[in-house]
Amino acid sequence: MPSVAAIGPLRRTLLPGLCGVSARPHVALTFDDGPDPASTPKFLDALAAEGVRATFFLLGTQLAAAPDLARRIVQDGHEVAVHSWTHRPHLLQPPHAIVSELRRTRDLVVEVTGQRPRFWRPPNGIPTGTSLLAARTLGMRTVLWTGDGRDWRASATGASIAARLDPHLRRGGVVLLHDSDVTSAPDSWRAALDAVPQIVATCRLRGLSVGSLASHWSD
Repeated sequence: MPSVAAIGPLRRTLLPGLCGVSARPHVALTFDDGPDPASTPKFLDALAAEGVRATFFLLGTQLAAAPDLARRIVQDGHEVAVHSWTHRPHLLQPPHAIVSELRRTRDLVVEVTGQRPRFWRPPNGIPTGTSLLAARTLGMRTVLWTGDGRDWRASATGASIAARLDPHLRRGGVVLLHDSDVTSAPDSWRAALDAVPQIVATCRLRGLSVGSLASHWSD
C-alpha cells in the first residue's frame, strides 16, 4: 500500500476510497501543515471572500503553538482534521509512536477547538497498516487526495498550481494545498494563496460546488 499511495495515478485508480472520491458534483478543498500565523489568516480571508469553506489538516506541533488560530479556523466555519503531531513519515516510525502521534493530535484538536476530527491524512500521503488501524480506532477516516497542486515547490506559481489541478477539478475531486511552508519551500504558500480564487472560479464554471470534506459525501 505505501508504494501504491505514493504514485498519483495508481493511488486514484486502486485506492479511490482513500483518495476521498465522491459521487457528488463537489470538489473538496483541503489544506495541510497549519495552522501558521504567518500565512493561515490570509487563506481564511481569501476563503471568506470566495464564500468557501475548507478542511484544514493540522499538525500537532503547529496547533500547540497557535491554538487561537485553530479556534479561528473553526469559528470561520471551516473543518479541522488531523495530519499527525509531526511531519515525520510514518514508514520511519515504530507502531507505538504512530499511535501516540495520532491520539495526541486528535486529543489536542478536541481540547482547543471543541471539534472532534472526522478525518486524518498521513504525512506525505503515505499510510501504513498501523496508521490506518490507529486512525480507524480513533474514529477518523483516512483521506488522501485526487489532485496535488505541488504548491510546496519553490518554482510554483498561482498559475502553475491552477493548471496542474485543472484536470482534477471534476465531480468528487479532493484538492491538496498547503496553508503553511513549515515543510515546504520558504514562502511557497503565497503561490497556493494566489491559486485559490482560480480554483474556485474554475469549479463554479463547471457547475461544481466547493467546500470541506464534511460536505463532500451525501448522508
